[in-house]
Amino acid sequence: MKFLFDFFPILLFFIAYKMFDIYVATAVAIGASFIQVGWYWLQHRRFEKMHIITLALIAVLGGATLIFQDETFIKWKPSVVNWAFAVAFLGSQFIGHKPIIRRMMDQTVTLPDSLWNKLNTAWALFFILLGFLNLFVAYNYDTDTWVNFKLFGLTGLSFIFIIAQAFVIGRYVEEPETTPSKEES
Repeated sequence: MKFLFDFFPILLFFIAYKMFDIYVATAVAIGASFIQVGWYWLQHRRFEKMHIITLALIAVLGGATLIFQDETFIKWKPSVVNWAFAVAFLGSQFIGHKPIIRRMMDQTVTLPDSLWNKLNTAWALFFILLGFLNLFVAYNYDTDTWVNFKLFGLTGLSFIFIIAQAFVIGRYVEEPETTPSKEES
């Protein structure tokens, strides 16, 4: 459910684009992001950083798209978001006691310190790559292709990366010890 909530503005952007055009889709995404942040605050009485970053960027870059009637601004948004996450991941290795990936997963997985740093760096590099891939598609293909890539390509690549990372982490997950039942003894 959280996944759908996090991708709510992207899904509405995609639907609005398919029904209307890039400018209507941009306005819908801006509105959806405001609703997302407001709804989250009403439910939890706090803001989620990812939602705030995305809202700020969609408001600025989406607003520029609407004001100047130039779709280039909205096409830059995924790259800027991904690069902001890359900077945060890389910076977390030098600021604070734990890299971001460890802060996010520490309660559920126990890994060696060196692996936490490698995973954190891998995420940062992945976000950098996504940013460049987005710009490659934005500048080398038509808007229809970019919109499809934004939803399906970036999301699909993220799922593949998460699954690959799960295999790496899975090597370090220990099975809980079970005590034999009285019948097995």
